[in-house]
Amino acid sequence: MTINVLFSALPGRWEQYQEPLSAAFIHAGLRVSLRTDHAPETVDYVVYAPNGGLSDFTPFTQLKAVHCLWAGVETIVGNPTLRVPLARMVDAEGLTQGMVEWVTGHVLRHHIGMDAHILNPDHVWQPENPPLAPERPITILGLGALGTACGQALTGLGFNVTGWSRSPRNVQGIRCLHGSDELQQALTKAEIIVTLLPDTPETTNIVNAKRLALLAKGAVVINPGRGPLIDDAALIAALNTGHISHATLDVFRTEPLPKDHPYWVHPRVTVTPHIAAETRPSSAAKIVAENLRRAEAQEQLLHLVDRRAGY
Repeated sequence: MTINVLFSALPGRWEQYQEPLSAAFIHAGLRVSLRTDHAPETVDYVVYAPNGGLSDFTPFTQLKAVHCLWAGVETIVGNPTLRVPLARMVDAEGLTQGMVEWVTGHVLRHHIGMDAHILNPDHVWQPENPPLAPERPITILGLGALGTACGQALTGLGFNVTGWSRSPRNVQGIRCLHGSDELQQALTKAEIIVTLLPDTPETTNIVNAKRLALLAKGAVVINPGRGPLIDDAALIAALNTGHISHATLDVFRTEPLPKDHPYWVHPRVTVTPHIAAETRPSSAAKIVAENLRRAEAQEQLLHLVDRRAGY
């Protein structure tokens, strides 16, 4: 029997995903009709990007599941018309590896103090050694797949890493804290924080003025997670006083970041254009195909979204 799969994403994505998805479905032993224009009432599964324009799932009367191409599902998880299982993208080969490389690179940049040598127009000779990694306390907010992988990469380099999550976690080599009562402990005197929490009502503005004040003077904020995790006004104020020495930001409340946003011109802010963890079609296609194989075999889907938790 042929399975009808609708691909719903920005037009340019179809060219990138058509061949990898088709090959992955064949490799998984699935007979699939993959199209961008299936009649809704004939669709069995939707491969979905939240910015693709599809928002009303009511016409999809025989829909079995939706597989998101993104790790973040905040724009779909509360959709009242979606009443089937929703899986999010967790891809160690592509997405996770990309995040680990981006986070590690920017942590090392700030830890070593690379900017002082790269941006040195006056040719000042200042042979000052930074502390070694074990002397640099780092806190990661969020110990899901991405946060755990980044934390383990940093501990592998010798950093002293604390991880905080909303529910208990146990990650080898990382001091794991959880819950609102231990958030202050996780942030106090941290010199670098990396925010990798999902975007939910509970995490909005979790990095606010009160919590920025807990960090060590001259701390660095690195956000490749979600824009709303940070209170922008509070961060700019902390940058202006020097309590936060730099912020490297990959995600924002509005994207693309408006040209008149103060982050663009602030001397202590680095803006990157949401590139920390891009889904790679070649590896993501394998994840989608495996989940469709599981669904057809009536097995548990991987990476199912908990609607109540929001991720």
